[in-house]
Amino acid sequence: MAIFEDDQPKKPQGLIPRDLDQMSIEALEDYIGELQTEIDRAKAKIADKRDARGAAEGFFKS
Repeated sequence: MAIFEDDQPKKPQGLIPRDLDQMSIEALEDYIGELQTEIDRAKAKIADKRDARGAAEGFFKS
C-alpha cells in the first residue's frame, strides 16, 4: 500500500510576518494579543495531548 503525501499530517507553515513598521501602536498591541491567543491555544493542545499520552501509557503499563 502506497503512502500518499496527502495522508501525512501537515506541518505548520508558520506565520506570515507582518510589516511592523507600517503598524500603529494600537495595531501592534492588537497583533500581540492575536499572537498570544494562538500561543495559548497551542499550549492548551500540547497539555491535552500530554494528558492523553500519559493516560494511554498508564493503561498499557497496568
